[in-house]
Amino acid sequence: MAENRASAGEEAYGEGVACWVEAQLPDVAAGKRFYGELFGWTFEDQPAAYGGSVWALRDGAPVAALARKADGRMPTVWTVYFATPDAEALAVRVQMAGGQIVTAPLPVGDLGRAALVADPEGAVFGLWQAGSHRGFGRRHEPGTFAWTELYTRDTEGADNFYGGLFTDALFGPDAEPDFGRAPVSDVFPPEMPPHLLVHFGADDCDAVLETVRRLGGRVQAPPFDASYGRVAVVTDNQGASFALLQR
Repeated sequence: MAENRASAGEEAYGEGVACWVEAQLPDVAAGKRFYGELFGWTFEDQPAAYGGSVWALRDGAPVAALARKADGRMPTVWTVYFATPDAEALAVRVQMAGGQIVTAPLPVGDLGRAALVADPEGAVFGLWQAGSHRGFGRRHEPGTFAWTELYTRDTEGADNFYGGLFTDALFGPDAEPDFGRAPVSDVFPPEMPPHLLVHFGADDCDAVLETVRRLGGRVQAPPFDASYGRVAVVTDNQGASFALLQR
């Protein structure tokens, strides 16, 4: 296994805190070219035992993963993972709260245990039980994870579901401001399925959009002002959606 470069700057993530993001792509090499130029990421291959994914690094610290889609029928997406000390127990709580388990918790070598689950409206997110890999080595700065926004049709139901699962992370004294929710129709057409949208930090949202277009990406929603900053929603050159956030 490659050395965990985040060890010096890593922090322990409490349950319910966004701790990792991964893109499932048809072409990882194309993803490396796109995100390498867009965010200045460098890349480190992970052994085949860990799914053959690559870690994206920012100043030597891990900030994301790019993985090849094992099934072409699956969507091309960015997925956010929330930290937990016990992925099995949290997956059961997701089910009890009306969600579903998409992929049961499985070991990822000695890095940790991962699962995919969905909320009651079908928005998919990941659970991460850390082993040697705790998650982001850098975040909340340009070119790194900055925010997750849940776009939902049932804001009250979402508050109850996520608030019940992640009370301390969302409402506790040490809550971190990197998760929000809004009606789907605020940004997307009404027929858009509920989903969690990963945001990456940007110094200048408008300027980064020019690079997105030049690299073959597409602007889904031009810059708009949200309560947490200036946001634009884009897709990469393979169709994976994400947002840019200028604080």
